[in-house]
Amino acid sequence: MTEAVVDVRDLRKTFKVHEREAGLGATIRGVFRRRFRDVNAVAGITFRIEPGEVVGFLGPNGAGKTTALKMLSGLLNPTAGEARVLGYVPWHRENAYLRRMTLLIGNRSQLQWDIPAADSLQVLKEIYGISADRYRATLGELT
Repeated sequence: MTEAVVDVRDLRKTFKVHEREAGLGATIRGVFRRRFRDVNAVAGITFRIEPGEVVGFLGPNGAGKTTALKMLSGLLNPTAGEARVLGYVPWHRENAYLRRMTLLIGNRSQLQWDIPAADSLQVLKEIYGISADRYRATLGELT
């Protein structure tokens, strides 16, 4: 059996968020005694991606997709859990891993909601000066 390209086990990320109360008095108290609460951004995900697999990372807003990808690219340290990507632990940020890793996080505002996706992509092709051959090859990978 080959080694998974991505192997994630019970990966978690919790952020401490400052609780702000309304009012001037609460603001002044907050300078001396800040209260925090934990927010679970990623609540224990487990999955494997085998060589040659093509996957999508889908979920509603706030589900932790971007946070999980940031951990897998080494931009964020997890609170708990394990992950290996290409045989490396991402948050150790080894040079050999960083040379192989690229993370592009798209933004829905890059696509125009009222025109077909193909037309939006064509506009982006022109904006970024992507050659016709490269555009067709990439589009072929997406469809």
